Amino acid sequence: MATDYRIPAHKLVRPDKDRFLDEENPFEAMMSRFDKAAELLDLEPGLYKVLRQAEKQVIVSIPVMMDNGQVDVYEGYRVLYNTSRGPAKGGIRFDMQVTLEEVKALAAWMTWKCAVVNIPFGGAKGGVRCDPLAMSAAELEKLTRRAGCQHQ
Repeated sequence: MATDYRIPAHKLVRPDKDRFLDEENPFEAMMSRFDKAAELLDLEPGLYKVLRQAEKQVIVSIPVMMDNGQVDVYEGYRVLYNTSRGPAKGGIRFDMQVTLEEVKALAAWMTWKCAVVNIPFGGAKGGVRCDPLAMSAAELEKLTRRAGCQHQ
């Protein structure tokens, strides 16, 4: 009989999400890790200053026509962290607890990930404060389209 090595999806999808969200400020927590890495790498001071700041942060209101005909307005965030290696890439996170600080941290991580594997992209991330599980597929599609066209 073969051993079943499958892991439940909830343990793979967000294994450390709760720990990450419990940190008082996700961006500062991520930056403390960056500071340690910069010290170990003996990063040039000017480059260190550049990489510690996001290039652009945008907060938007996103109106969406819901299936019942009412309009709901959602708060959204878009952060372009660094584009020195090329255009910024990064998806949109839909969650009731998403914050600008969290989106900044995720955008910075995307910057580091692209650089580490030598992909010619910078890092970005979006976030929309909503409950995607309470929305229909059509509502979520509208929100995604609206959120995607309101950045940069």
